[in-house]
Amino acid sequence: MSTNIITISGIEVAVTKKDIKNLHLSVLPPDGKVRVSAPGTMSDTAIRMAIVGRIPWIRQQQRSFAEQPRQSEREMVTGESHYLWGRRYRMEVLPTDGATQIEHKGHKLKMYTRSNSSHKHRLEALNDWYRAEVKARVPDLLEHWQPIVGAAPLTWGVKKMKTKWGSCNISSKRIWLNTELAKKPPECLEYILVHELTHLLERHHNERFRSLMNKVMPNWKLHKETLNRSPLANDSWEY
Repeated sequence: MSTNIITISGIEVAVTKKDIKNLHLSVLPPDGKVRVSAPGTMSDTAIRMAIVGRIPWIRQQQRSFAEQPRQSEREMVTGESHYLWGRRYRMEVLPTDGATQIEHKGHKLKMYTRSNSSHKHRLEALNDWYRAEVKARVPDLLEHWQPIVGAAPLTWGVKKMKTKWGSCNISSKRIWLNTELAKKPPECLEYILVHELTHLLERHHNERFRSLMNKVMPNWKLHKETLNRSPLANDSWEY
């Protein structure tokens, strides 16, 4: 499996041939990079033609990313803004001799850490805290949505992902949810969970998938818009 870079209408496209049946095209934030996964038996000419037909859509996605608000670089210091479940909190860094801990009280996000702790340590502690926040909400959501969707994962987990809000391995029935969802309004986590549960019934984003989503969560497109309108981290993504 190898990746080649081709240029079409001034757009660089990373093309990777794989053992798959259909061509998949993605526009990735934050810079609108274009990635294509194509069947190994597909000719270069056919791949180029398929990309040409999607050029207007590619440019639209790239414009959308460029117009979205973005969070500033996180310095992990007192006075900085951070998000939890769609609400903005002011961070207050407080000294402690023990392990780093984080809690939110009122309009503040309080981080107790050693005065000489590094930026990397503070950022990792915050990411771990966000992960725990997501993990705490998932069991109740699964209990509610599994009978409605008619599908259940064998296992699930939460981790930070660079290009997806969630993923589903259909063969192993494993769902992953992105740590960053803790920063977004609660309905975004709910939407992504339902999205991945639905993939257990339908692998592709086709008409059947959309029909299933419309049936179990009629307002899912509103939640998707909310997710994509909220501030992006500098290494964030769209779904």
